[in-house]
Amino acid sequence: MPAESLQIGLIGAGRIGQVHAASLASRIPAARMLMVADVVEDAAQACARQYGIPQAVRDYHALLANPQIEAVVICSATDTHAQIIAEAAQAGKHIFCEKPIALSLGAIDAALQAVEQAGVKLQVGFNRRFDANFRRVRDAVVRGEIGQPELLHIISRDPAPPPLAYIKASGGMFLDMTIHDFDMARFLIGSEVEEVYVAAGVIVDPAIGEAGDVDTAVILLKFANGTIGTIENSRRAVYGYDQRVEILGSAGAIRIDNNHPNTAVISTADSVHHDLPLNFFMTRYTESYVAELAAFVEAVLHDTAVLVSGQDARVPVVMGLAARMSYVEHRPVRVHDIPS
Repeated sequence: MPAESLQIGLIGAGRIGQVHAASLASRIPAARMLMVADVVEDAAQACARQYGIPQAVRDYHALLANPQIEAVVICSATDTHAQIIAEAAQAGKHIFCEKPIALSLGAIDAALQAVEQAGVKLQVGFNRRFDANFRRVRDAVVRGEIGQPELLHIISRDPAPPPLAYIKASGGMFLDMTIHDFDMARFLIGSEVEEVYVAAGVIVDPAIGEAGDVDTAVILLKFANGTIGTIENSRRAVYGYDQRVEILGSAGAIRIDNNHPNTAVISTADSVHHDLPLNFFMTRYTESYVAELAAFVEAVLHDTAVLVSGQDARVPVVMGLAARMSYVEHRPVRVHDIPS
């Protein structure tokens, strides 16, 4: 018989850690948080008080040493993910980790090897796979409702750029923003991307270029099954968080539009309009954050496969590295040519 609840430790009490703490505390009955760790101990203690977590610590090793904890949710800084995954695996804990695992393939592979050797489960936080809109697109492809996919178009635009300090540490737009779209592309089409070609530049903010990154890009994808895809990214959409997808198939098409705070439509003699779309990723994807954690808890309790594996998390990083190479070298790059 599966256990009734999963005993969880949270590592990282920052913005996304708070989101996951709220889900685990009030939206997922089969989850029970025992400890929270954060390098800023005050943040850990505040999180513990808000969400009724019994113990808060500064050092996550105390959490890994707790024999009652069966699984960890890693929401710490990106450059700590791979090490914590390896240590959690060695401690026998099942692992949910925010993306990316790491910015280098060597670090990713070492973490994945530790997980495999320990025989624990690892799910990575590509939450958009759990969004109802994107899931409906994937279902349409799987069911053959639109025939064979031929063209994919993904639009992903942020309301405003993140702080420069974040950009300098994130690995760049292709590995912190487009990485979600790379994952969505292979998830929706159900085929691997073989070639990437990028046209990108600095249009929104010169400081982003000075930091060594780009803020605007169009990315062409060629899939193994023949589908051709495009991803359009911008760090600035003044009207809100712009998240749209369209697939054209041999027997039809499917499209999803932005989420809005309401469905009201105002019609006057001058115009027909509705309110602006949601303006922040955490409000746009609130339910998907709950759903991904619920799926992880279910997979551990019932010993089933996780829905976003370590390999699923590795491939978008490879695609991001290929995109960067394409931008720098002004040429198409085959994904298999990226060195491991």
